[in-house]
Amino acid sequence: MTYTIVLGAMLFGTVQDERRSFDLLDHFVGAGGTWIDTANCYAFWADPSGFGGQSEELLGRWLARRPGVRDRIRISTKVGCEPTVAGRFPETAEGLSASAIKNGIEGSLRRLGVDHVDLYWAHKEDRSTPLAETVAAFDELVSAGTVGALGCSNYAIWRVERARQIAQANGMTGFTAVQQQLSYLRPRPGTRPSVVHRFGAVSDEVLDYLECHPEMSLWAYTPLLGGQYTRADKPLPPEYAHLGTERRLAVLDEIAAETGSTRNHVVLAWLAGGSPAATPIVGVSTVAQLREALAGVALVLAPEQRARLDAAA
Repeated sequence: MTYTIVLGAMLFGTVQDERRSFDLLDHFVGAGGTWIDTANCYAFWADPSGFGGQSEELLGRWLARRPGVRDRIRISTKVGCEPTVAGRFPETAEGLSASAIKNGIEGSLRRLGVDHVDLYWAHKEDRSTPLAETVAAFDELVSAGTVGALGCSNYAIWRVERARQIAQANGMTGFTAVQQQLSYLRPRPGTRPSVVHRFGAVSDEVLDYLECHPEMSLWAYTPLLGGQYTRADKPLPPEYAHLGTERRLAVLDEIAAETGSTRNHVVLAWLAGGSPAATPIVGVSTVAQLREALAGVALVLAPEQRARLDAAA
């Protein structure tokens, strides 16, 4: 599958009210956007109930009021992180047992008001469940036609490979996409970006694995670091305080000036045009931010500019 950019709907229905969420969705589709990413647990931390589902419910209402739009979009959702007890995450996360996956997709389809999703993710690892059980449960969904393709998010890469080997050995559908955090700036070695799962950040090992497995796609969440490239009110967290950040920001500003664009434009262009290419998942709260993101993935960097960005480690 080929991707360009994905609209992240994580906060739709909670932080972003229905009117603004609908406006963003309409503009995204109107601009030719295709993929929308959500999860059954979004956004349990932002809702008084302590449980998720609000994002999928909002998307369901939007789809119901836009006849025909389902044929123009692709839906990506996830299972594994919904808490089973309010206020107790991650220790009570639903996990990836066969029953959790079955219940998860049934709930997601009901909230979305659709009969299938195009890409279904294991949201994070569940080492309390045998990997073979998880692989088989996901395969059943593909065989039933309720899921188009499978992905894994926040997984150790050796677990991705083991799951794929289990699927291949048993004639099952395996993972063909990885979703992790990736941006141009990198945290100090030995640390990881704030609010990221243990294996949530893309490492050189992950990039090497993907380069050797071109059938695997990479989706990058939080590509713009929550606005920290451009907003003075959102300073970079401590793990980015090192010389590599200073060097990368300097080159980023040079390329932005040369292309008449912004830091955000260049970061998204660098991700989308890289090797392996990454599909940025952008979480936006205004139409202006959405337009900037769309312009970013449309920007084509010259080989020399990309080489300078890559060298500024």
